[in-house]
Formats: sequence, C-alpha cells, structure tokens
Amino acid sequence: MENKLIFAFSKDETDGDSSLNTLLGGKGANLAEMSKMGIPVPPGFTITTEVCNYFTENKKLPDDLDNEIKESIKKLESFSGKSFGNTGTPLLLSVRSGGRVSMPGMMDSILNIGLNDGTYLN
Repeated sequence: MENKLIFAFSKDETDGDSSLNTLLGGKGANLAEMSKMGIPVPPGFTITTEVCNYFTENKKLPDDLDNEIKESIKKLESFSGKSFGNTGTPLLLSVRSGGRVSMPGMMDSILNIGLNDGTYLN
C-alpha cells in the first residue's frame, strides 16, 4: 500500500479537508475542515478508509501502519507536551469509528486510551 495511511489535524498542521470525505470518513473530514477554519478542536489524526479496505481484502493491516501511528502519536506528544503512557500527565487518546456514510449509534468509541493503574493512581 503506497498511499498515505494517516492524515493529521491540528491548529498548526492539517493534511485533509472536507473534500476528502470518501478517504477520511465524515468525522475525519469534518475534523480536518474545522481545524483549517481555526475552530479549536483537539489535535489528532485519522486513519484512512483505505486501511479498512486493505484489511478486508488482505486479512492483515498494511505494513507501514504501525510506524505511521507511532509517528502520529509522537506529533501529538509534541503538540500537547504530554507523553503517551506517562504517569504524571499522560497523553490520552480516543478512538472514534467512522465510515464514508454516517451510521449514528452503530460505531464504537474507545475513550481514555493510555489510562492505566500507573496514570490513574497518580
């Protein structure tokens, strides 16, 4: 898979916009668009719908995805001044499922990724 797998959005750097709805899904495209407009949304990144297509066709994730996720988390750490897994002020992530078309209530959300006994008890 040669194409870009992850698109960042923040007040300082945004890769996509609403024209990439098919690639980023509705949530991802709208977050990118709002970031470009200067609306204060927390920085993040969107994994493209092509990753899901690749997984469906190949029964595995693209080889480069793990590295791109790690690089994207490093960018978030830089933006926030927090570190993923840090026990003092951890960077916490949320994963929100999305698709090319809206399906309210049908997709999972996972909140506070990075919260563990070490981060919670401090």
